[in-house]
Amino acid sequence: MQVKFRTKELEQAYTTERKAVRLWGQQVARKYVQRVDVLYAAADADDLFKIPPLRFHPLGGDKDGNYALTLHDRFRLIVSFEDRAMTAVVIEEVSNHYDD
Repeated sequence: MQVKFRTKELEQAYTTERKAVRLWGQQVARKYVQRVDVLYAAADADDLFKIPPLRFHPLGGDKDGNYALTLHDRFRLIVSFEDRAMTAVVIEEVSNHYDD
């Protein structure tokens, strides 16, 4: 899958562990990198639905059109897709589900 990052900060958090740890702590940083690796390895969104620990699901409300993957505890990775085939993903944000 083609992966893009909404912000430079999200891209740097993927490529620089220290940056990710500073933003979210060690456990969330580690899961963030793992989840982005999974996105790169997936062919399309269907692959993500097949991996139960990701808890990949569509969002509603003000985040309608976006999808979420579980990172750690209350943290989730919010993504969107650039194409109908869902083969180009954009990493939108990391959010604390109950503390946004």
